[in-house]
Amino acid sequence: MSASLVLYEVEDGIATITLNRPEKRNAISMAMLLRLEELIAAVEAAPDVRVVVITGAGSRAFCVGADINEWDAVAGADPIAMWRAWVRPGHRVFERLARLHLPTIAVVNGFCFGGGLELALCADIRLAAEFAEFAFPETKIGTQPGWTGSQRLPRLIGAARAKQMIFTGARVRAEQAERWGLVNEVVPSGQLMDRARELASQIAANAPLAVQFAKAMVDAGQGEGRALALEGFAAALSATTDDGQEGPASFREKRPPHFTGR
Repeated sequence: MSASLVLYEVEDGIATITLNRPEKRNAISMAMLLRLEELIAAVEAAPDVRVVVITGAGSRAFCVGADINEWDAVAGADPIAMWRAWVRPGHRVFERLARLHLPTIAVVNGFCFGGGLELALCADIRLAAEFAEFAFPETKIGTQPGWTGSQRLPRLIGAARAKQMIFTGARVRAEQAERWGLVNEVVPSGQLMDRARELASQIAANAPLAVQFAKAMVDAGQGEGRALALEGFAAALSATTDDGQEGPASFREKRPPHFTGR
């Protein structure tokens, strides 16, 4: 059942992940969240994937956020249970998506609210239909963004604009979202997926490791994934040196290493 709630396909090096609950405007259930985590793991292990596109089924919504109707079933009235069963898994999955080594494109084909906006914020690039709307409406129901939106949104559009969106819960239309830097491009709805595929194909045609390293560098410069980037690049550089090869060889051969500084 969960496989049908989030669809997955790969073509020409482009993986497309589709939230597939259009009758609920693609509201995220726990089953969808866990399915999304499975697909992120699949993408991480897929050598033929170079770009990931994330979108929502139907013509009305990318995603209107977490399915509030599931909260009672998952956690009841226990706030600690809510934190364990809903908040923590969402953070885990969204952070894994944000730290994915591959470039990601969110294709926002309608309403993008709450957890849906937090999902889109995990992507590297956001394309929006001309009628798309964005909002963090949580304060209208007595809560706050819970899946990293309070952190990622200010980094993207600045603290003052992020506070305006979060404090008011008001909707921001696509044109304004583009002016604020929330989305990269506003595209006519009939051309949205074609533009996403065009952009994904441009990226996929480039040297994949160079693109992945570039993503790690930009993210590290923004304070995200810094330790992974620094340690990963240092490890890769060390492995190309004579000393980097001598160390493991001496360990395997049970002898003292002979380092030369090269």
